[in-house]
Amino acid sequence: MKKIFIIGGTTFDHIVYLPQLPQPVPQTIHVAPFNEATGSTGAGKALNLTKLAVPNTLHSVLGNDEYGKKIIAFLNEQAVDFIYDVDPKGTERHINIMDADGGRISMFITQSSNEVALDLKKIEQQIADCDIVVLNIIPYTLPLIPLIKKYKKEVWTDLHDYNDGNPYHEPFIDAADHIFLSSDNLSDHKTTMLQLLNKNKELIICTHGKNGATALTKSGEWIEQPALKNLKLVDANGAGDSFFAGYLFGYLKNYDVIKCMQLGTICAAYCISSAQLCYEKLNADFLITEWEKELNI
Repeated sequence: MKKIFIIGGTTFDHIVYLPQLPQPVPQTIHVAPFNEATGSTGAGKALNLTKLAVPNTLHSVLGNDEYGKKIIAFLNEQAVDFIYDVDPKGTERHINIMDADGGRISMFITQSSNEVALDLKKIEQQIADCDIVVLNIIPYTLPLIPLIKKYKKEVWTDLHDYNDGNPYHEPFIDAADHIFLSSDNLSDHKTTMLQLLNKNKELIICTHGKNGATALTKSGEWIEQPALKNLKLVDANGAGDSFFAGYLFGYLKNYDVIKCMQLGTICAAYCISSAQLCYEKLNADFLITEWEKELNI
């Protein structure tokens, strides 16, 4: 199977669960269950792909601090092939406030550096050896785009809650062949998807949370995929990355777009039934079995 190199995206997250998101008024909340876990988009994709036995390496930056050590320990425990460079600003940390419907308020209480002294020789070797680069929209990855283009690798990126015309995303859009994004900040997701596809892309996929996902293929075919709703919501963090990984797994198996969308949907549905970034019992056999049971119609 092809080798994936994932660039960017590890944080240490403090996750607070509330029945509903707090209103913008002074208040005291007396009961607020919480969880602490490794987070962010690179870790989420790498965890899912590792469980699905897809060869991959994750590169990120983190601090030489207790939070960075916790991330390293967790990823090692999960058998993720993880390489990193040290950020002098420390490990990026988020507070995520989650409601009972999967809504989220994210607060970046520390942020990683935009520029980090990277071991470029190590990174270049990974780019040269891989088949697909997953380029996450983390600031430190921007200077690596010319290096990725040098090796003419297939590039996948995830724009997350993209808003039309945001100049920050343009270098990632330019570099990518396959683009994922969510419709959270879009007034008309289909118009945005068409605009992105017309920039000579292979595939655009837009996720809609509990309302499923939409794909637009290079040939102009639209594919709608509803979400699975028979699993209890525990924590929606990581659902988008789980969808991405499930889709990529199917793509590497040469499945058609419809089946890949279905596999991504199953990964996302089981992710939200877990307090971690991916479903603990996920593996390739489980995913295919669930596809045969749930969506092979």
